[in-house]
Amino acid sequence: MQIKNEKFAPIYLTIVILTLLEIILLSALAFCLIVQLYFVLFVHLKLANAKIEEVPLSTRKPISVIICARNEIKNLEQYLPAILSQNYSEFEVVVVNDRSWDGTEEFLETWEKKYSNLKVVKILDNEKFIAGKKFAVTMGIKAAKHDWLVFTDADCTPASENWLMDMQQSADDHTDIILGYSPYLKRRSLLNALIRFETFFTAVNYLGFALKGMPYMGVGRNMAYKKSLFFKNKGFAAHMHIPSGDDDLFVNAHANNSNTEIRLNKDSHVWSEPNRTWSGYLKQKKRHFGAGKMYKPKHKFILSLQIIFQFLFYGFFVGCMFLTREAQYLAGGILLLSIIIKCFVYPKLLKRLNCGDLRWWFPILDILLFVFLTMNGFLAMFGKKKVNWK
Repeated sequence: MQIKNEKFAPIYLTIVILTLLEIILLSALAFCLIVQLYFVLFVHLKLANAKIEEVPLSTRKPISVIICARNEIKNLEQYLPAILSQNYSEFEVVVVNDRSWDGTEEFLETWEKKYSNLKVVKILDNEKFIAGKKFAVTMGIKAAKHDWLVFTDADCTPASENWLMDMQQSADDHTDIILGYSPYLKRRSLLNALIRFETFFTAVNYLGFALKGMPYMGVGRNMAYKKSLFFKNKGFAAHMHIPSGDDDLFVNAHANNSNTEIRLNKDSHVWSEPNRTWSGYLKQKKRHFGAGKMYKPKHKFILSLQIIFQFLFYGFFVGCMFLTREAQYLAGGILLLSIIIKCFVYPKLLKRLNCGDLRWWFPILDILLFVFLTMNGFLAMFGKKKVNWK
């Protein structure tokens, strides 16, 4: 008698045989994923789990806030009061009026009489030289009476009245630079979601690398450094010919693992008005692209590596879609693994950096942003070179 035992039914295994081309493309795709995981798990995840200690109240030192304004009367009317009324014992606000003609001058003259901690610096038109934001920043720094300088823009507003409490000089006097975070205000549009996601990802990168001991940039909407550091290194002399870079190029040149700190607390954030048009956003990114070429070689290498391997990852994935179904399934599995790992890291960071509403869309925004920045990079290389700050 023959007894069949269903518990021991035979198991059939399918062996997938790949061609040499499929093996090469899938291996390249997997290697690109491994390189990307270095940034995700060893830089960005470190930021997600970071605990930044609050600065003790006993270390309070006087602060000079620097704001450069060119035809910014509407923004100054809306946002300047929140800066002038910060909960801090001793600070001044230096506003540099850079050749405005929209009523900014009259507005600032009136407010200077109302607020004792407001100082206005006026730049006049001069045919002998072409002024730019770096000149305006330099004039503001020269007029500042305190050594610790905090920078923001006219279209920015602090997240709370305790902004300066978080951006004050560290108890460690060796700290020369503090890097803050400045998210953009939420608006209902695809452009706004893309801008906010790009700002988030840029911040995750520069804050994460700073935390790892390799600071390479900062954002002028929310950062701080010593006046003595500025003049010790001759200000912007090394890159005065570049229209942008009053923030990131200065940090790139002078920040290191021992003199730089970051601030993540939500009170330390500064909200900014985003561009409302694609042309304005493209113009902004073009300025940033020009400054990036002046970064230190090691920083350009690591950032280029990040972009190149992301580009190759999507390129190899698309290439695998033209192969056999088995190869397509394997490539899809690698892509799915990438998304799952990122879902473990980025939603937490999005929430921490005031972009929690984007966490459900980040895989799509990640691809859209990559396509947009790639196209913009090509346009910046072959477009017109002259770009003004305002």
